[in-house]
This record gives sequence, structure tokens and C-alpha cells, in this order.
Amino acid sequence: MSKSAYRVLLYYKFVHIESPEAFTAEHLQYCKDLGLKGRILIASEGINGTVSGTVEQTEKYMNDLRANPLFHDIVFKIDEADGHTFKKMFVRHKQELVTFRYERELDPNKLSGKRLSPAEFHEQLQQEDVIVIDGRNDYEYDIGHFRGAIRPEVESFREFPEWIRENLGQFKDKKILTYCTGGIRCEKLTGFLLHEGFNDVAQLEGGIVTYGKDPEVKGHLFDGKCYVFDERISVPINRTDEDVVIASCYHCGETNDRYINCPVCNLQYVCCEDCEEEHHGFCSNECRESVLAVNNG
Repeated sequence: MSKSAYRVLLYYKFVHIESPEAFTAEHLQYCKDLGLKGRILIASEGINGTVSGTVEQTEKYMNDLRANPLFHDIVFKIDEADGHTFKKMFVRHKQELVTFRYERELDPNKLSGKRLSPAEFHEQLQQEDVIVIDGRNDYEYDIGHFRGAIRPEVESFREFPEWIRENLGQFKDKKILTYCTGGIRCEKLTGFLLHEGFNDVAQLEGGIVTYGKDPEVKGHLFDGKCYVFDERISVPINRTDEDVVIASCYHCGETNDRYINCPVCNLQYVCCEDCEEEHHGFCSNECRESVLAVNNG
């Protein structure tokens, strides 16, 4: 029996949707009628979503979606929650489920990296001469990542092709391991790597979220927390006695993993409680002064 009254679902599936715009409108109305909140993207290539709701609401959603032949085998990653982790319900039609803008077709049903279970990924992480690529954005890496992983110098997923071509071309003959939050970005990233001539490419199936729930590995070798795109902001992964905080306060440098949003530029950054009070939540003097200028204008 669930200990909490609410759940968060994380899921995706690459499958051809014949009329994605119509499906988007229908699905939005369905989710609103059901009482879910969250963010769902729909494209001709499939669905990618994360929603929150009561146990009853999320159970019905999973059953109803699987009743559709397109999604009969869709995999849901489930977290317990104390309440909704989103404020509204969005269902939007997009050209891509994850924006990559690669010049060649990337269909994970045709080409993607080898899928590794958490136990297999954990074992291969510890091998020598392995290159581990974090398939997320730089700020996601900063709050938590696998030990030894390369920090991606990208602010959005679409920057990966250029960054990899400029920085990782010398590793095409190495064993490459990739990971991301729930697995969807690696579906495209590993296909890109294979297209670009990388020979031995694998991905963590189910992503960091699944890895953290595995009863065998217990999140071992993941340091810090996993960034998530809802009001929780981050969730713990490592359930061993090696769990550590690796991020630091933007202002004072104190070890911390607490994210806040600058009220002016909306920069999301790590900030301790003392510095949030001292700087009134602003990330810089420029942002603070811009508010003062408006108020004094």
C-alpha cells in the first residue's frame, strides 16, 4: 500500500502517432477532467510526460493509456509525493519529444545504444577506459551526477551535437556509457553517437530515476541529487552511506543543494538560506538594482 496519497509519474514512448495535434487536444481535456497536473509533450514520434495526481487518478491514467494499443507496453516510473508537484496541466504538440535538431533521422526504434540495467551500468561504470557522458544540461550535472562522468558544457539538449563533435571525437573507439534523468534523452543521444562513428555505445535503461530505486545498486556511485522538472526541483538517488552533497551556494560557496529562482532573470541556481535572505533571492547585483531602478522610477 502506498504511504502517500499522491504520486508522480514519469514516462515516454517512441511510437508513431497519426494525428498528433488532435491527440494533443483530446489528451489535454482528458487529463484536466481526471484532475492531473503536469507537463506532457506529444509529437508524431510519440509521447513524453510527467504528471502528478492522487493514487486513484494516476492508477486510472496508467490503465487508460495502456488501453490504447499504441501505448500498451509503456513503462511508468512512479514516485510517491505529499501533493501535486505541478501547478497546472499542460499538454503540448511539438515537432520533437526532446529538441535535438539533428540533420539525420533519429528513430530510437531503429537505432540506439545498448540498454544496460542498473546492475550492468553499475558494473561498467567501474571498468577502466570507459567514457561516461551525462546526457543532461550543465546545471543538472552540477547538483548531482555519476562519479567520473564528463560534465556537458551545454545549456540545452540541442547543443549536444556541436559539443560532442568539438570535445569527444577522440573517444570514438572507446566504450561510451550515457545516462539522463528518465532515459528519453539517451534514446536520441546514443543514436546520434552511433551515426557519428562511435563504435561501442550504451545507455542506462530507465535513467537515473530507475537506477536510484534498484534494490541491488541502491543508487551507488551517484553523487548528489537528481534534478527534476517539477516543484520538487531535486530528488535523492544514492541510498547508501556514501550519499554526499556536491553542489555549492552561488554566492558564498558553502556546500548546498538547494535551488531557488532569481525573481528578475529567472536563473535557477543553488543558494543557501542565509544568502537567499541576504541577497533577497537575486542572483546578482545587476538583477537587484534593476528592481530598485523600477521601484524608484
